[in-house]
Amino acid sequence: MSYLQPLAGQTVLVTGASGGIGAAIVERLSAEGARPVIHYGRDRQRAEALLCKLGGNGLIVQADLSRPDGAFALWGDALSAAGRIHAVVNNAGVRNEISIDADPADWRAAWQKEFQVNFFAAADLCKEALVHFKQHDGGRIVNMASRAGQRGYAADAMPYGATKAALTNLTKSIARSFGRDGVVAVSVAPGWVRTDMAEDFVARHGKEAAVGDIPIGAMAEPGEIAELVAFLLRPSQASVNGATFDVNGGSYIR
Repeated sequence: MSYLQPLAGQTVLVTGASGGIGAAIVERLSAEGARPVIHYGRDRQRAEALLCKLGGNGLIVQADLSRPDGAFALWGDALSAAGRIHAVVNNAGVRNEISIDADPADWRAAWQKEFQVNFFAAADLCKEALVHFKQHDGGRIVNMASRAGQRGYAADAMPYGATKAALTNLTKSIARSFGRDGVVAVSVAPGWVRTDMAEDFVARHGKEAAVGDIPIGAMAEPGEIAELVAFLLRPSQASVNGATFDVNGGSYIR
């Protein structure tokens, strides 16, 4: 490990890594010496383009995290390809809108889909990672939570906030339960980040709806999130275990 490459020798699985925050994280990890395992759901072309951008430093694994067995299949394939995984970044997520006036079947489907991708898949990966980490003197877990999971969320997006609150609590349980096994688990809780999801929201509702309550008046850039994640994966950062890192421009202060 060097000062310029503090993550040298680490293999890091990043879910939802073909674009947006995930791609930014992968690029930053690679720049700091890690070997990323790039997970994608549908867009193999973007994943391959990202790997090419890294000069081939990494691996690509496909999995559909909306399937109940998706995360277990992902872990198996990633571990077979990598041999050893030192850290997992649970970044994959979906956000849909559903009204309380919706048909009950649609309401249940929306909640089940978001919990499957945003929480159950992450929990399954954490389970597999913890078993692996206990056998190999520890590891790191970074769970991508959200401001929405801390302060509550909009009426038509309550499932999203609920999944992120559950993810934050899971992270705390892991930190308390497995710290003595060399596991460090943290949550990162962004507000609005300039991604395709955010741009779609702005296109529908206007920029003010997204940044109006952010004191600095701007969304975070994916690179800001990536820089923080890379820092949290440094071997020197063990006492961050259990923490939630807010990246919201002051729009929610605990």
